[in-house]
Amino acid sequence: MTITEKILALHCGEKKVTPGQFILADVDIALGNDITAPLAIEEVEKLNKKNLPHPEKVVLVSDHFTPNKDKESANQCLVVKKFAKKYAINNYFELGCGGIEHALLPEEGFIYPGELIIGADSHTCTYGALGAFATGVGSTDLAFTMMSGKIWLKVPESMKFIYSGKLREWVTGKDLILYAIGDIGVDGAHYRAMEFRGEAISKLSVDGRLTMCNMAIEAGGKSGIVAPDETTLKYIEQFKIPKSKIKVFESDKDAKYVDIKEYDVGEIEPQVAFPHLPSNTKPVSQAGNVNLDQVVIGSCTNGRLEDLRIAAKILKGKKVHPYLRTIIIPATQKIYLQALKEGLMEIFINAGAVVSPPTCGPCIGGHMGVLAKGEKCLATTNRNFVGRMGDKESEVYLASPAVAAASAVKGKIADPAEVM
Repeated sequence: MTITEKILALHCGEKKVTPGQFILADVDIALGNDITAPLAIEEVEKLNKKNLPHPEKVVLVSDHFTPNKDKESANQCLVVKKFAKKYAINNYFELGCGGIEHALLPEEGFIYPGELIIGADSHTCTYGALGAFATGVGSTDLAFTMMSGKIWLKVPESMKFIYSGKLREWVTGKDLILYAIGDIGVDGAHYRAMEFRGEAISKLSVDGRLTMCNMAIEAGGKSGIVAPDETTLKYIEQFKIPKSKIKVFESDKDAKYVDIKEYDVGEIEPQVAFPHLPSNTKPVSQAGNVNLDQVVIGSCTNGRLEDLRIAAKILKGKKVHPYLRTIIIPATQKIYLQALKEGLMEIFINAGAVVSPPTCGPCIGGHMGVLAKGEKCLATTNRNFVGRMGDKESEVYLASPAVAAASAVKGKIADPAEVM
C-alpha cells in the first residue's frame, strides 16, 4: 500500500484498503473556521444534543474575516465562540491567541504523523506535510464528524511526484508546487493523493513542505503528503507527543500509483502563476513587463517565519516602489512575535510595507487588501481566480515570498536576483 492507504486502513480498522473503496474512518482532528463552522453548528444544534462525544478532537479557528470587518463577520465569529463555550471545546482560537488555521494547528502541536484530519476548508490538505492524511470537507461533513468522531471517505488513488537535484537560488517549495500544477493542470490530480518525494523534498524545511501540501488542492488533489523523516520527527519533538500516538508510515516499494512525475529541480527557476488559474505558470524570467498595484506576503501558504525571513532579506535597506501597496501578514501571533524579536518588522516598515495582524482577509477578497477594478496584485497566496481578491476586473499573480519582495521593490514582477 501507499502511505495514504496505510493511514486510512489504520483509521477504519482494516488490514488493507484499495483506491475507490468507501470507508467509515475515525477522525483525530475536526477543524472549522468562522466561515464554515457556523453552517456545521446549525446542523449540530438541530439534534439538541447536550454533549459532543469528542470535544477534544474539535478545533475552531476564527481567521477569515478577523479582526471582524463588519457586523456580519462579527456575528459569524460570535456563533463559533458560543458553540465552543456550550460544548466545552477548549481548542478555540481567535485573534490574540490564534492565527491562520493551517499555520496555527502545526504550530500548536495538533498535527503529527499517522493522523487522519478533516477540516471544513479546502486547504486542510496542508497537514500532509507532517505525514498525516488531511483533507477538506463540506460543513455538513464537519457536523457529522463533530457528532460521531467519524467521516465517510472514498480511498483516493495516489500520484507520486519525485523532485531530484539541488534547488537553485531563491527557488522554494512554492516554486516546486507551482511548477507541478503548471505541468499537470488544475484537475491533473483530481481526487488523488499527491505524494511528494525525492532528494529535494528531503532537504526541504517543514515550512516548505507545508506550502507544497497546502496547494495540492490547486491541482485537484484530495490530499498532499510527505513521508515522515528526521526533519519531521525533529519538528514534532517540541510538542512532547507520546511515542505511542505517532504512527510513521512509508509507502511500500510495490505500491501502485496512477501516475508518477519526475522533475529535476535544477531546471526549475522561480515561478509565477498568471491570471486566472494557478496552473497558468511561467518562469519569472519570462514574466515580461507586468506593473503591479499591490503585493501581499502572507496567507496559509506563505505566511510562516521562513517566508518572512526571505522577504526581509530582500527588502532590507530598500524601499517599496512608489504607488505600490505592500502588505505583510504573519500567519500566527507566535510568528508575528518572533518576527518582531528578529527585527523583521522594522525592516518591513522601514521599506514602506504595512504589517497586518494574522488574517485570511486579502486572500479571499474579504478585507485588508481588496483590489479595485483594473488593479494587479502579486501575492504569496494560493488562488488567482477571477475576482478572487476583489473586483472581477482585477488580476492576481501567484509567487513565492522572494519574488513578491523583489516585485515590491521593482514595482513590477521581478526576479529576486535583480534586486540582490
